[in-house]
Amino acid sequence: MDSPFLDRIAGDLGRRGLRVARFEFPYMEQRRATGRRGGVDRPLVLERRWLEVIEDLGGGERLVVGGKSLGGRMASHVADRAAVRGLVCLGYPFHPPRAPERLRTAHLATLTTPTLILQGTRDPFGGLDEVQSYGLAPAVRVEFLPDGDHSFVPRARSGHTAEENMALAVERIAAFVEGLPGRGTGHDAAPW
Repeated sequence: MDSPFLDRIAGDLGRRGLRVARFEFPYMEQRRATGRRGGVDRPLVLERRWLEVIEDLGGGERLVVGGKSLGGRMASHVADRAAVRGLVCLGYPFHPPRAPERLRTAHLATLTTPTLILQGTRDPFGGLDEVQSYGLAPAVRVEFLPDGDHSFVPRARSGHTAEENMALAVERIAAFVEGLPGRGTGHDAAPW
């Protein structure tokens, strides 16, 4: 929850007036406490943690939930159930690297929560050419960051910089949240 990537996104969104709450899944809490790498929690455990955090923050109707990679993927599994206002996924893992046939998109075909997925054009978990062919629900909008990898970092020779892509990501997130219905009731971007 305190990686440089998430620190940057959270800080920049906070400076734009969005409250950002971060949390860790149980397996990451365990890693932090023991210093040992353990396996990732089962999806039901991850989803349950999401629902607990949403409840702790006062319920979903005011929240825009999201996350980086697995965090965003799990948020996408609970977004409709928790009736959140919106969903933002940063570097969505559409499939494992080098295994494009193992798609993780079935639920994205029926998702009704307004969703923004920000993806690098050359993300090994699903790049531009692949993702454009997926049958995603009308509520799901995928926007691409130029030459970005899974963390939006472009190659030096691309003419783009990581700084530019991070600033563009924050700009797109803020615009997405601002454009959600019911803006007058207040929004929180949480958790990441």
